[in-house]
Amino acid sequence: METLSQLATGFLVALTPINLLWAAIGVTLGTAIGVLPGIGPALTVALLLPLTFQLEPVAAFIMFAGIYYGAMYGGSTTSILLNTPGESATIITAVEGNLMARKGRGAAALATAAIGSFVAGTLATIALSFVAPSVVELALLFGPAEYFALMVLAFITVSALLGASAVRGLAALFLGLGLGLIGIDLQTGQARFTTLPGITADGTFGLVSYPQLLDGIGVIIVVVGLFAVGETLFVASRYRWGEQTINPLKGSIWMTREEWRRSWKPWLRGTAIGFPIGAMPAGGSEVPTFLSYFAERRLTKHPEEFGKGAIEGVAGPEAANNAAAAGVLVPLLALGLPTSATAAIMLAAFQSYGLQPGPLLFETRPDLVWGLIASLYIGNVMLLILNLPMAGVWVRLLLIPQPYLYAGILVFATLGVYSLNQSLFDLGILWVIGIVGYGMRRFDFPVAPTVVGLILGPLAEQQFRRAMSISQGDATVFLTQPIAASLLAIAAAVLLVPPALRLIKRLGR
Repeated sequence: METLSQLATGFLVALTPINLLWAAIGVTLGTAIGVLPGIGPALTVALLLPLTFQLEPVAAFIMFAGIYYGAMYGGSTTSILLNTPGESATIITAVEGNLMARKGRGAAALATAAIGSFVAGTLATIALSFVAPSVVELALLFGPAEYFALMVLAFITVSALLGASAVRGLAALFLGLGLGLIGIDLQTGQARFTTLPGITADGTFGLVSYPQLLDGIGVIIVVVGLFAVGETLFVASRYRWGEQTINPLKGSIWMTREEWRRSWKPWLRGTAIGFPIGAMPAGGSEVPTFLSYFAERRLTKHPEEFGKGAIEGVAGPEAANNAAAAGVLVPLLALGLPTSATAAIMLAAFQSYGLQPGPLLFETRPDLVWGLIASLYIGNVMLLILNLPMAGVWVRLLLIPQPYLYAGILVFATLGVYSLNQSLFDLGILWVIGIVGYGMRRFDFPVAPTVVGLILGPLAEQQFRRAMSISQGDATVFLTQPIAASLLAIAAAVLLVPPALRLIKRLGR
């Protein structure tokens, strides 16, 4: 009953005219930008992050929620009509969806994706409403040792699961941890890593102290640099001149009775697969979409259509993708634990407002948390209205020449960061980090662990020091506390079990 009461309060917040306006702006922008090829939810949120810095927090996060869900919806359009997934979670959608579009069934593919996303998003948001408070109750038992162990788990899971290899993921993580050390140590008041090689006042090369670094490197600058600038440079570098083939929409946007019959069970199964996996600390949205696809391939009564344009192969993975998107918010809101690139950027957005997701956020800012959750229900309805009748409008956005698109994103990102402090020094950092981000994408290093390391690194250091102070320097405190020891054991398993299984498999040949 308490959850229903809190949710009702959240609807009162989300249904105010100004917040409804921000929700509508968020879902529209998210869909419009998410439709564009090569731009996924993470880049969309990162690009718009500087622009919302002056908004009141509740309005800003309601808008972010709309952008997040909208970009997830928009990505299916690109996958189906262009065979160009906006992110890894929509790769499976492109497999069957694009084949449907080539057969003139693109409208049906978009319809089942939109309705499936609505069904899955709504059911998963209901689950989020009831699961998150239960996770918060567990998190209230955490002390410094448990929080440090939880952050170690976040470091390991994000690094090991989001990259092509655990080594690359950990390298990206340590880059973020290093960036998080820059600035004044809050415990001792000492400046750290603010002196760098450069041109001294007498014109010689030497060490120069940069007072701009005393407050550390802004999280927003790093996020925009890695995701907006770095990602755009990478996508632009892979661009090949020539016209892209856009499969035209044919037929009615309304699904036939047969298409409904073949889609509703995959929607429900996709939701059941997507939400639990997304809600896991080691979750994400890629795994459930693949699991959903293989489940539908096994359960279908039309196996001959798979690989040729089966509607179940679009309905199930799209539902799993959107259910996982809601599931990712469970560890983010309840524990402050990001398990995807978009969640890492949302965490950066919270920190830019001086907020730390977790159990205390539910107590100190219930209006923000429950207003955000309530806005997900509203945003889902808005997105269904936007995506079905206006499918043709979103398709026309695909006609924008990609060189103009990439140039616009870079200009937009640069102006956004400059507007934060009107600092040329910030722009220099932005482009240095952007070039580093390009190099990371070029050599297949994941960028999300860098953001997680930058944000959670200082917090992990603080909790580690507190735990050591309470235990009077006894490091075994992390192994004698049951919750902390369990979390560290899970982190060790995530890191060590996959290579151990590969070694056993290799030795068995």
